[in-house]
Amino acid sequence: MNRLFTPKDSVNQKFKSFPDSEIEVDIKREDLLHKQVSGNKLRKLKYNLLEAQNQGRQTILTYGGAFSNHIAATAAAGKLLGLHTIGVIRGEELAKDLEKTFAYNSTLKNAHENGMQLHFVSREAYREKDTKAFQLQMEAIFGSYYHIPEGGTNSLAVRGTEEILTEYDTTYYHMICVAAGTGGTAAGIINSASPHQKIIVFSALKGDFIKKEIEQYTLRRDFEVVNETTFGGYAKSDDRLIDYMNTRFRESVTIENPYGIPLEPIYTAKMMYGIEQMVESGVIKGKTRILAVHTGGLQSIVGYNKMLEKKRRLKLSYENQF
Repeated sequence: MNRLFTPKDSVNQKFKSFPDSEIEVDIKREDLLHKQVSGNKLRKLKYNLLEAQNQGRQTILTYGGAFSNHIAATAAAGKLLGLHTIGVIRGEELAKDLEKTFAYNSTLKNAHENGMQLHFVSREAYREKDTKAFQLQMEAIFGSYYHIPEGGTNSLAVRGTEEILTEYDTTYYHMICVAAGTGGTAAGIINSASPHQKIIVFSALKGDFIKKEIEQYTLRRDFEVVNETTFGGYAKSDDRLIDYMNTRFRESVTIENPYGIPLEPIYTAKMMYGIEQMVESGVIKGKTRILAVHTGGLQSIVGYNKMLEKKRRLKLSYENQF
């Protein structure tokens, strides 16, 4: 069986200790599962791709923005499994000069090089992607395909993300933290966590709609959602966050972990920053063992750095690792 369908358990590494405190923060390195199909994307794709193969489908169609981790992972997985992949990409202006787009967007460039057929649509059309009319239009253009939603979240994806936590994780830690975009990974974590464990979901988006998205896939209602209000919303940042990421990377380089712990700016960095703020403000206190799930997405760093450079801002210092 292809190793994509049998991912190993990810390792937990110490991330942060706090002086004069009994609080421990470890990070679960899902990003190390696979170089190109890493983190929660591997988990979310696993049962979807098995189902596509069971149905005899040779084409996978899915959706994403210009820097989508899901698009990158689906393209890489498709190449490994010999499946044709189609990415419906938000932003028709990106198709006007593909050479220019690929020059600054490593996500789309790598997806293209991995054989994904990119289909660019307007933002208005993209908002209709979940409608039957839009999907029939895609069938008229591309023929029969196996459909995976934006971000990969559906019931099969949640089944995959339920495999992230190990028995050790569900017994040793008091609190599990995970970042969320569409909620599929968070739902899987919530479903597999022990009843005594507190679950905090750090949304990458403004607004509180993510809780309802998660509740579609879990019966538990005792999880907490922290909305993104610190850095301006999805994929936005300031030099404070970039400096935090560079600092934590330097501090995490040890003899045991000579490569450090790289975070990405859209999900994991904001989660880790948020956890530290909750500890320092006393929201989290007492003897607490915390496990934060690193959901991958490091492929976006090269493109993100190009954006930061264009804006003449502080850049991430560990781009050369990817």
